[in-house]
Amino acid sequence: MKLVVLDRDGVINEDSDAFIKSPDEWQPIKGSLEAIARLNQADYQVVIASNQSGLARGLFSIETLNQIHDKMHRMLAEVGGQVDAVFFCPHGSGDGCHCRKPDTGLFEQIAERLGLSLQDVPVLGDSLRDLQAAQTVGAEPMLVLTGKGEKTQLLLKHNNLNSIKVYANLAAAVDAMLA
Repeated sequence: MKLVVLDRDGVINEDSDAFIKSPDEWQPIKGSLEAIARLNQADYQVVIASNQSGLARGLFSIETLNQIHDKMHRMLAEVGGQVDAVFFCPHGSGDGCHCRKPDTGLFEQIAERLGLSLQDVPVLGDSLRDLQAAQTVGAEPMLVLTGKGEKTQLLLKHNNLNSIKVYANLAAAVDAMLA
């Protein structure tokens, strides 16, 4: 089985500094859902690893988060795609948890649940913390320039991440992965 791990906000859907707090606010980035479908067709299992500190901040409930993910799953199904699992950290930055990226807890949960190593597994993110967590577990971090990606690109050389592959968006990254 081939696996790819995606961050959610800024990679699959448009990001917001005010957080994605409702299904109406969740809007896919052009081409991202079709890119996931192409990964599925190429026998990749796709999972999400996402910090969702809006839960800890009281900006939305777990029920609302589930509704957001239901919308994502429905829209993916409409284009022939699917995400096999969504792993998320519900904690805030000051909560001291191990699952909030750049810590590796979400990735450890993925490896344990799927019973496999994340060594060299592609991990696509738009933030430095996505890339750092992926690198720490031995996965292959890849940056997309959507979401916070352009700002993150400026930080790569200062954080020992200058060898990371950079793509315009998820669709471009998938094109390269499947070439």
